[in-house]
Amino acid sequence: MHVPDGFIDAPVSAAAGVLAAGAVAVSLRGARRELDERTAPLAGLVAAFIFAVQMLNFPVAAGTSGHLLGGALAAILVGPYTGVLCILVVLLMQGVLFADGGLTALGVNITVMGVVTVITAHLVFRGLLAVLPRGRGSALAAAFAAALVSVPASAAAFTLLYAVGGTTDVPVGKVLAAMLGVHVLIGIGEAAITAATVGAVLAVRPDLVHGVKGLAAPLKLRVGGELVDAPAGPAAEAPAAGPARSGRAVWAAGLAAALVLAGFVSFYASASPDGLEKVAADQGIDAKADQYEHATADSPLADYGVKDVDDERLSVGLAGVIGVGATVAVGTGVFWVARSRRTAAARPAADPETSAV
Repeated sequence: MHVPDGFIDAPVSAAAGVLAAGAVAVSLRGARRELDERTAPLAGLVAAFIFAVQMLNFPVAAGTSGHLLGGALAAILVGPYTGVLCILVVLLMQGVLFADGGLTALGVNITVMGVVTVITAHLVFRGLLAVLPRGRGSALAAAFAAALVSVPASAAAFTLLYAVGGTTDVPVGKVLAAMLGVHVLIGIGEAAITAATVGAVLAVRPDLVHGVKGLAAPLKLRVGGELVDAPAGPAAEAPAAGPARSGRAVWAAGLAAALVLAGFVSFYASASPDGLEKVAADQGIDAKADQYEHATADSPLADYGVKDVDDERLSVGLAGVIGVGATVAVGTGVFWVARSRRTAAARPAADPETSAV
């Protein structure tokens, strides 16, 4: 659903940019509370994984494909504030390096693909966990539902922006019906990918899944024939399930998966236009888009291929690997800086008497 330049007019794009900038500022502050020495590297990996999976368009209807948006996955794994930053990093890499998504529409994309999906998924996920029985099955069901709802919510948000600042005269009702129709189908794929990924992390390191922190049932001990809460301690704070594995092993496995997906599997992705592209072509939303040339159209990685590499499979694979590497590097750097600022803010001020010595 990357919105290109020319779909939304300049005033509304600028307003969306201001909204996105505010959301990023709030997220930077909130991410300081979500990130620690374990989750900062994981957040960079989540951004890289989302980048990789977004290259894997899957067919959803005749002549139409979809891809992961990633807001729900990021919100559940690393928290809503950090999740917005994950999507920001992905969109920046895609727009600057690969000419995917308009740069003047960057605020629109951050708002639609990042802020709306993350907030919607976070609220749905937490709301369902509050009423469902505690357990891994409930967490996966909540993740599936949260991701499913987040995609049509994003489509509705785009339609709202189009209603206010669309550059073509297409009835909003037709746009909304078309967008929701195809993105409900895309949402099913998003939900399946999100639930599968969350389930994989829960199986090995449930303590790394931000969305389920504080929701584990207390450890019980049988005393005198009755079950009582175990006293707080290392045993009670251990991960509730799955073998103990180091964060480095999980990070390495996740990075390897992202590299394989982007470097090899992406070549076999559906070539059909995604949901927004299909609706735009069918409804005429893209009538003025040809007037705008992407600012990074001459990038050596434009359109997810490496310039001057004639072998298409190799070109796509190399572009994917470069994208994953750049995203994990930039993302990890951003999150380490955010964590460091949190650490500095939490450090107690020096005693004036001792510091004056």
